[in-house]
Amino acid sequence: MNHDTPAGIGTRKKHVVSTRSVFGVPCWVSLTSRDLEATQEFYGAVLGWRWRGVKLGDHFRIALADGVPVAGIAAVASMWQMAVAWTPYFAVPDADEAVSRARERGGTAAVGPLSFPPGRAALLADRDGATFGIWQGDLVANWEAWRRAAPTFIRLHTRNAFDSAIFYGEVLEWASQRPGCCEVEYEGGEVVLRSRGDIVARIDSGAVEAAPDPSVRPHWQVHFAVADVADCARAAEKHGGSVLRENDTEAILRDIDGAQFTVTSRRER
Repeated sequence: MNHDTPAGIGTRKKHVVSTRSVFGVPCWVSLTSRDLEATQEFYGAVLGWRWRGVKLGDHFRIALADGVPVAGIAAVASMWQMAVAWTPYFAVPDADEAVSRARERGGTAAVGPLSFPPGRAALLADRDGATFGIWQGDLVANWEAWRRAAPTFIRLHTRNAFDSAIFYGEVLEWASQRPGCCEVEYEGGEVVLRSRGDIVARIDSGAVEAAPDPSVRPHWQVHFAVADVADCARAAEKHGGSVLRENDTEAILRDIDGAQFTVTSRRER
């Protein structure tokens, strides 16, 4: 598997939530990078993360925010000839079924499903090429704390929000009326995904058809809640990253390897 998954974080079993009871919801985020030490230094400076190792090996780390596991880092981009990028993972009751549904609807499976006890994972792309992962099994220990510790939400920038919502809704069983599923709402031109009342993802049609700029091709953008957006932006610039866009409440940043992510003011959250 190309990303560290919830299985590798080594947290205790206390209060573990399973994808059998909560599904379709974003449950983890991970980053492929080239240089592990440089990546740790960058995100430590920008987001204040600390680090610990995992069972998957020396190329993998878990990021901690106030002691809560919030993200996985896999320094395998060069070794495995992979793109440097942040990727969200969604909880599913059955990984094989989810992969089959994605393929039937024009998506592709790049990796898996592979077994990572206590669960299984796969890396997919939707029919517009946006990459995402799926996870079947136990979620990170103290999952509610993970949801509130760092990721504000994730946003899919795509060509047709309504069409993408249908794809993901069918693959991930959104709005299926089953206990534990996510709710889907439409607000203006956006699709809003809610889990237990919280907004956990948005889909918008910000990308332009056949746009030559790769920064606006269909992709999932990971947002992290921070105390001070400007401080994060200045830290990113100081440690070899760049600022793509910035205002008082939000900044789109690029890390030292080129992976994009967004920092959002906790006040806005």
